[in-house]
Amino acid sequence: MMGIEAMKNVSPKTVDRSTLVQRSSIRLDPAAPREDRLREFIKQIRNPYCYLDGKTVVKISFTETDTTMEDCLEHYLRGL
Repeated sequence: MMGIEAMKNVSPKTVDRSTLVQRSSIRLDPAAPREDRLREFIKQIRNPYCYLDGKTVVKISFTETDTTMEDCLEHYLRGL
């Protein structure tokens, strides 16, 4: 199994697509507790930083900041 840093550093341009999991294949029990669903999602997706959504390679990264997603969305919407 790949370590966290290796997962973070996967390049969407050079990754072997056959190693990525299709997001739509993930099945979670909606009645399970949140922590169990999160654990199961990570187990099934294998690399939460890089996966497939249809034919598209999705790469996710996070920055260390106190700004929340809600703050970012509010800022974006105010700029429209």
